[in-house]
Amino acid sequence: MIAARWRGPKVEMKQIRLHGVNDWRLDDIEEPSLGAGDALVRIAACGICGTDVSYVHMGLTPGHPIPLGHEMAGVVDWVGAEVDGVSVGDRVVVCPSASDSASDSGPMGTGGAQGGLTPLLHVPDAARGKRLFKVPENMALTTAALAEPLAVGMQSVNQSEAKPGEKVAVFGCGPIGLFAIATLADRGVADVVAIDFSQARLDLARTMGAAHVLDPSAVDIWAELKRIHGEAPFMFGPTAATEVFIEASGADSVIGDILQHGRVGGRLVIVALHYRPVPTSYLNVLMKQFTIRGSMEYPERFEDAIELLERRDLSPVITHQLSLEEFGEGLSILEGSKDCGKVMITMDGER
Repeated sequence: MIAARWRGPKVEMKQIRLHGVNDWRLDDIEEPSLGAGDALVRIAACGICGTDVSYVHMGLTPGHPIPLGHEMAGVVDWVGAEVDGVSVGDRVVVCPSASDSASDSGPMGTGGAQGGLTPLLHVPDAARGKRLFKVPENMALTTAALAEPLAVGMQSVNQSEAKPGEKVAVFGCGPIGLFAIATLADRGVADVVAIDFSQARLDLARTMGAAHVLDPSAVDIWAELKRIHGEAPFMFGPTAATEVFIEASGADSVIGDILQHGRVGGRLVIVALHYRPVPTSYLNVLMKQFTIRGSMEYPERFEDAIELLERRDLSPVITHQLSLEEFGEGLSILEGSKDCGKVMITMDGER
């Protein structure tokens, strides 16, 4: 029995899995069949996000249930003979993306065979590396589980190429926008304006390092950006002098607004999901020589996110902690609250 190899007491083999449109279940699952290159991680915390909500509503299943959960951290419970670099008892973040193209295990929590919303996670192909990353003993595993969304926000900053002295506006202060702000602050980019409709999220943005915060329902964003960042010349009248825009809101209108009101030579990074085609004025792109970049997944070194978590306390982003059995409540919070930060599912009393 595999259970004889586990470090801690035997746990119930359960997992949140998606069966169809709006049909998720906490399923009993079979004990994993382990190989020499595999590992088991006893999950302590797994964040949920808008991607999970989208998967649930769209019912993206390839003819069979798929596990959910891609923001996870825990303790190594077992390693196969071919796995090196981590040992039983190590505290780790699990990277959900199969960065090694030779791996056939696929992504975790977004369509692959494994997902982190489970007390005990089978990590195939752990021996290939780039799956398990150790975290310090003094780092709470709820904090460690922020590494994946932090890496997403960090990559948007990488794509922006923002430098100290440049002026930046971040649209949307959900966790990804907040982590973009934290990354900018960590890199010495101080003149950052955070934009969101939620005062609670704007308060978090200040905590992450934003110098200014704006609520579009209370002020004219573009007039305020001119006031804060100054003006830049344009043939049809001056614009805000903001050099970098990070679109983390998911609101389609933001993209057009930035192209309409942004400066000549501005840079726009899109990290939010926009499922529908967004009308775009390529005349504005042309006349302003605007640069538009997408941002997908993580920095080349996933460890960059863990190291930032060591340098800065980003735990205030966690606004809700729930049990695995309360996963449905977590989805409702994500959909119904404009004020929530990161919703974290915890196991084994990790709260």
